[in-house]
Amino acid sequence: MTAKAFASQADLEEKKVSFTKLSDHAYAYTAEGDPNTGVIVGDDAVMVLDTQATPVMAQDVIRRIREVTDKPIRYVLLTHYHAVRVLGASAYGADQVIASEDTRDLIVERGEQDKASEIGRFPRLFRAVESVPPGLTWPTITFRGRMTLWLGKLEVQLLQLGRGHTKGDTVAWLPQERILFSGDLVEFDATPYAGDAYFGDWPHTLDRLAELGPEKLVPGRGAALVTPQQVQAGLSGTRAFIADLHASVRAGVAAGKDLKSVYRDTYAALQPKYGRWVIFDHCLPFDVTRCYDEVTQHPDPRIWTAERDREMWQALEA
Repeated sequence: MTAKAFASQADLEEKKVSFTKLSDHAYAYTAEGDPNTGVIVGDDAVMVLDTQATPVMAQDVIRRIREVTDKPIRYVLLTHYHAVRVLGASAYGADQVIASEDTRDLIVERGEQDKASEIGRFPRLFRAVESVPPGLTWPTITFRGRMTLWLGKLEVQLLQLGRGHTKGDTVAWLPQERILFSGDLVEFDATPYAGDAYFGDWPHTLDRLAELGPEKLVPGRGAALVTPQQVQAGLSGTRAFIADLHASVRAGVAAGKDLKSVYRDTYAALQPKYGRWVIFDHCLPFDVTRCYDEVTQHPDPRIWTAERDREMWQALEA
């Protein structure tokens, strides 16, 4: 059997971009399972939610925004700290970059290591990485729990509803239109990356998202969900993946199996149901490793470095 290429280094195929209108105030920039960007158009300003991975890649988002509005882009929201979501921020020239306090803490603690790790894993998503300014992307405004912005008469609620994909996850909610931007707490036909996750918390956090009653939802990856039925499918699919993986790992640990055996068993259990989802083979080694850590001795995620990435991949995929 041929060894798998490390992470997504062999993924070189460009994806088709869609710019979907959910309302006069909400748009979704999606690309067949690549990381999404959300756009909120208020009465007097625009907010961008997750920025793409480099300033050069962000230019395509800006071009599409300018096709629908000439209002200034005043706000960038970082739904969490991962480099693929934040390193394009400088392109927008926003007045304010907003994140939860927990997200800022993670940037302080592990931003540099995460940047090197992610660029090594998935080079296609960091096209023109040389355009990223030196250093890290820092928020200018942080909040804990809840923050409300008014873009004219449009209410935008920024909410921390619990830990899941990371401890700092933030969603944006338009209560007047019942539209939710979930970041990577929800994926659709795309495998959740859970290398920095809290498996025990994530399903409960999804329940809190569902309690908002969203009628449309922009996930972190995958197509925009434009009916309540599609929203339910996105929430339930993400919840099922996290629960199934968690259950498999717990069973393996209870049986006294080591990480590699647990990984093999979990891959075999999940592949028939989820193997068609985008980046399944990329995510699963990271996801199982983090889940094994959580179930055994590491309640908080350990820092992924470029070196640790490759050591893990070699141990599980060799």
